Amino acid sequence: MKSQYFSSTIQEMDSKKLDLNLLATLEALLAERNVTKAAARLHLSQPAVSAQLNRLRLLFDDPLLIPAHRGMTPTAKAIELLGPVREALNQLRSTLASHADFDPVQARMSLSIACTDYLQAVAVIPLVKALRQLAPGIRVGICHLSPELLAAQMERGDVDLALISPEIAPPNLHTRHLCDERYVLIGRRDHPRLSDAVTLAEYASFEHVVVSLSGGGFVTPVDEVLARFGYTRNVVLSAASFLLVPEIIAQSDFVALVPERLVRAQTDRLKLVSVFPPVEDFTVSMVWHERNHGHPGHRWLRETMKSLFSEP
Repeated sequence: MKSQYFSSTIQEMDSKKLDLNLLATLEALLAERNVTKAAARLHLSQPAVSAQLNRLRLLFDDPLLIPAHRGMTPTAKAIELLGPVREALNQLRSTLASHADFDPVQARMSLSIACTDYLQAVAVIPLVKALRQLAPGIRVGICHLSPELLAAQMERGDVDLALISPEIAPPNLHTRHLCDERYVLIGRRDHPRLSDAVTLAEYASFEHVVVSLSGGGFVTPVDEVLARFGYTRNVVLSAASFLLVPEIIAQSDFVALVPERLVRAQTDRLKLVSVFPPVEDFTVSMVWHERNHGHPGHRWLRETMKSLFSEP
């Protein structure tokens, strides 16, 4: 009944004039029943607390505390307000404390990550595996990365974290470097023609698999470099995802250029070769919106992601 009364009383008040500091002052005044002691408890001056008491009286249309022989005596309305006010403030303090002292073991939250398929394999999967040990109550949702939509997605809260090259990241987002990446040429481990030193002519002579994220493309920037030296290559397959390429290469005599981190753990079945012409190295960064910048849980998750890339 007290909670219902408190809620109805708040609804009747002018919410534009409501200040949480006033409720803290009301709690202190009702507990101490003395303006001087309440001021000391709140670390405020006595005139400041007296001014806030006057505002509270106007808000609740009640004197709340009336002079007595010693100190002040609460009115009937003040006595009814004390329990609900204290309960509401304690709940708020508990919520703030839980965010200030983030405990990953006890955390219950969801994280939405936007990235390419390659980064799903090399970043998100290791993160999820680490979370099962460190923070089993945190869930991860993977979203397709659309750089042109990312700013709006983050502003709405649809995406919490994105893994992206900083050159194409939307402006006005927080950015943190994760890693520098390079491309390597891969072939099956026992490929009959692939050696540790591949000439430009040999490179062009292989049957190639390329990745076209938009689907169906057979020309990449590598072909422009080859053309400047008078070479063309034979592209026999265009894949829509990097994730499929290592499996194709391991079962054929095809070759492909892929990011090194995608295949560095597959040397038992793949041969990795540095090759000319090189594809430009690229950088991977984390980006996030200001809405998540100060959240302890999101800060911990970003540090965990960074630590995974820092490991050998």
